[in-house]
Formats: sequence, C-alpha cells, structure tokens
Amino acid sequence: MTHTAINQYLADFIQASPTPFHATQQLVQRLTAAGYQHLDERTDWALQESGRYLVTRNGSSLIAFSLGRPEQRHSGLRMVGAHTDSPCLKVKPQPELEQQGLWQLGVEVYGGALLAPWFDRDLSLAGRVTFRSTVGQLSSQLIDFKRAIATIPSLAIHLNRGVNEGIAINAQTDLPPVLAHCYEAGVQLRDLLKLQLLEEHPDCLVDQVLDYELSFYDTQAPATVGLQGDFFSSARLDNLLSCHAGLTALLESDGSQPCLLVCTDHEEIGSSSACGADGPFLEDVLARLLPDNAERIRLLQHSILVSADNAHAVHPNFADRHDGNHGPKLNAGPVIKINSNQRYATNSETSAFFRHLCDQANVPVQSFVVRSDMGCGSTIGPITASRLGVRTVDIGVPTFAMHSIRELAGSQDTAYLIKVLTHYFNSPQLI
Repeated sequence: MTHTAINQYLADFIQASPTPFHATQQLVQRLTAAGYQHLDERTDWALQESGRYLVTRNGSSLIAFSLGRPEQRHSGLRMVGAHTDSPCLKVKPQPELEQQGLWQLGVEVYGGALLAPWFDRDLSLAGRVTFRSTVGQLSSQLIDFKRAIATIPSLAIHLNRGVNEGIAINAQTDLPPVLAHCYEAGVQLRDLLKLQLLEEHPDCLVDQVLDYELSFYDTQAPATVGLQGDFFSSARLDNLLSCHAGLTALLESDGSQPCLLVCTDHEEIGSSSACGADGPFLEDVLARLLPDNAERIRLLQHSILVSADNAHAVHPNFADRHDGNHGPKLNAGPVIKINSNQRYATNSETSAFFRHLCDQANVPVQSFVVRSDMGCGSTIGPITASRLGVRTVDIGVPTFAMHSIRELAGSQDTAYLIKVLTHYFNSPQLI
C-alpha cells in the first residue's frame, strides 16, 4: 500500500476507536476477517499447528498470535506491544450538574492529558454501558453518540485578561462540558444512555442502566495536512497509531514465524490492572501456549519484544527541550528510545537488532534520549521486560503535541513503521 492508503486505513481505524473498548473491537473485527480464531479465557483451548488466534480481556485489551510453521516453533516469539488507551476526560458516576440554566456532566481527567486543547472543541461521548435487561440479565454494550453533543467553552479574554500569560486549569471546576439547557428537571445521564442503547442496539432489551465507562472525545476527523501533505493530524495517535501498525504488519506477514501482538489498556495510568501490561494477561496467555515452565522460559529467552509507543519529535519552536544530538524529526523513520535509568527497556543488543531490521527493510531510523536535566516518560517496555525477562527494544513514531486532544505525526512514518515491523514478523532469525 502507498503511504496515502495506509494513512486512510489508519484514519478509519482511529475514527472508529474513540475508546479502548472500541479500539479492541476494531482489532477483533479486522483479525477475525483475516481468519484469526477468537478464543475465550473461560474455556479450554485446543490450539492447532500453524493456527492463528486472538483473545481479549475486559473488552479493552487484546493479544493476537500466529503460531507459524512447526519447525520454527522454538526460534522465539516475534512480539510487538502497544496500548489502546489515551488521555481523556471520563464521566463521573453521578455526573449531573445544573448551573446557570445549563446541563453539564462532571468529568475526571484520565492520564496525563494536555488540558488546554480540550476547550472549544466539538465533543462526543462513547464507551461501555452495563445494564439489566427486561429478563433480569446483566449485559454490556458499546455506545458512541458520534455527533457533537457537548463542548467546554473558554472564558472570554475580557473576563480573564491574564490568560495569555498562563493560567492554571482546575480539573474539578473548569472542565465539566456543557450539553444542553436544563430543559427537563431532574434529567439523568442513565436515562439518555438507555435511549442511546435502544437506538444502537434495538434488540438488547434494556430495562435499567446500572453503570458505565464513558469518555468524551473530539469529533474532528483525522486528516492529512500541510502544503504537500507532509503531516497526519488526529486524536489518539498515542497510541492507536502503534496498535494499527502492529495489526497491519501482523496481517501482512507471511505467517512462517511465531508472532504475537499485544495491545493493553491502562498504560497512561501505570498499567497496573487485570488487563494492563503490569497485570497477568500476557503471562496467562503464554502459560496456556506453553504449559511447561522450563520450555516457556527457554522460548522467551529466544524471543524479542518491540515495544511501540510514540516518541517526541523535536519541535521547531522549542528545540531547546531536546538533547542537541537526539532530536527526532517527522518523516525520518521510527525512533529507538533509550534511557540509562530503564524508563525504556532498550539495550545495546536490542537497539542494534532494530537498526539491523531497519537497514534490511530500507527504512530510516532515529534515536531519542531525553535531556539529562529533564524527567523521562516510560512505556509498557520496561514493565513487560521485568515481568517476562524478555529482551526488549522501545521504539515509536515521532510526533508533536503528545497527550493533546489533537496530535501530529509525519505522513510517511506510519508506512515506515509497518514496513519494518512486517520485516520483523517475517525474520527467520532473532539475536
């Protein structure tokens, strides 16, 4: 595919994935359409040689694996890891607010969100809703209002003269979105969710909405921008871009080698959950693939994890925030992320291995090291490496405005990442 076609495929994926639940649903749909069999953790598995499978947990994390040819079974797993969640505004359990004749919803900030760009956007609402049916059963369904139903208006500069000199945003009082006039006394969000469920899932027999996990999101569609189409602009590039690249590479691989894609939730808040990278999900799946503990350890010591999560591109207006020798540029290929304090799990061997892959795939490659006087973020890489003992390299596509409601990547870099990951999945030999 051309990078234009790849970017449209990415745009469609992101547009259909306003929450981790929807992202996982999209991954499942695309994998099953390609012949992957959906396994259930609650049942026994009867895995076939050269089989292709997927399993989900919590509806927001996914592991897909292709067993490859039998003779390659012990050559090591080619693993790619990413995460399905992004910083956002989540709706509180009892969110209804009626202030100055307007109906609002209280929200909680999820992850390290860049808050200022959330103001004056056309917002919609999506997520998972759990309800009791008319026959007394508990069920869950995904919903997505899709249309703009809310906004967070800025305070006019006339009433806030110092705003351009910097002002703190109070997450409790400044962020509740406005949805409507208080047209009906005592209106409850759960009543609106019941109507939305019946609209999207008319056969669900909903009686009462009991609880939900809902996130606001920007309705503006992803776009290729720039005079020469050099940039790709979208919400949730961190880290749906990596999920998409890992998925595409897996589907385009030749199936000869044992490969695994893991996309987990809750990375933006530390990964400590039943379905996060610091939970047992991947270990549980690997234990079922290889029940013998010694055999599993041997396989993992032959394996490599490519932890794919976006990197910080050097910003032309803030170039001094980067180390002078380590300023990744847009459209210049994936970035190897290195940190001596193990905020990234890359070491010299895994870095050299990824450079070798890029050279073989004719893909440019870059390096990132944070300034020595600044703190460094982290990824699922060190977490997974410490839990499994697997050799790991942290890489990612360079982006601007990470954790904003609208992020920016190079329009060629997704294609570069897919190309090298596909080559990696097909590689007959690991280090």
